[in-house]
Amino acid sequence: MKILLLGGTKDSTNIIRHVKENYDAYILTTTTTEYGARLSHESGSDDTIARPLLKDEIIEIIENENFELLIDATHPFAEHITQTSTSIAKELRMPYIRFERPTTNLENIDTSHIHYVNSFDDAGKLIKNEFDRGNILHLAGANTMRDIVKYVSVDRFYPRILKVESSIAKCQELGIDQSHIIPMKGAASLEENIELMEKYDASVMITKESGDIGGVVEKIQAANEKNVAVVMIQRPKIDELNKNDIVSNLEELDIKLKDFF
Repeated sequence: MKILLLGGTKDSTNIIRHVKENYDAYILTTTTTEYGARLSHESGSDDTIARPLLKDEIIEIIENENFELLIDATHPFAEHITQTSTSIAKELRMPYIRFERPTTNLENIDTSHIHYVNSFDDAGKLIKNEFDRGNILHLAGANTMRDIVKYVSVDRFYPRILKVESSIAKCQELGIDQSHIIPMKGAASLEENIELMEKYDASVMITKESGDIGGVVEKIQAANEKNVAVVMIQRPKIDELNKNDIVSNLEELDIKLKDFF
């Protein structure tokens, strides 16, 4: 079976390994970066495309190469590509699976430091109005920085990002000093988060509600320990998604895949 996997996440590399170990499948994985493509290849993807794709390009790949299944395992906050992929599946009448990591279970976590917002623009406004002192630790990726620094000084802003060319360029465009850039190497542990907060004298931290795999619990626990405010952007709701197309773990994925193999 030929599978087109929209990836670039830890979820997607887990899916690649699982499918290649358990099914007879060819996988082409699309990511937006060379780094994501390399991880996909190392996980067993037969081929990769390392750049953002337009809707027409994805359709052309599916039709020209006769892909039989579309799996969207992009980040929970990559709402545009999920909207696009659902639209493509409907247009082409092809099988579609959305792998959506579960939300973070905060049942036994002290949430008193968390301030929930619905967008990064709202996060920037909140910090401007309520946290006008101390440094800002941005743990939400390079693509979201602009909405924050519209409202706060870059002198206070410390982003943790992948040290890839495109992310560094975004920092330069925004006037973020190189000494403020924190290189990212996957999800940080509790101890690493505490160390970051101490080193950069953070009074507030920005993160996405990206699930346990994104290290959200460790960020909150570190913030609790260091008395740092947490501004958490809640996941976007994607109305176009059919709940019957969503799986949240590899066991649920297997149930879907067994219909095709």
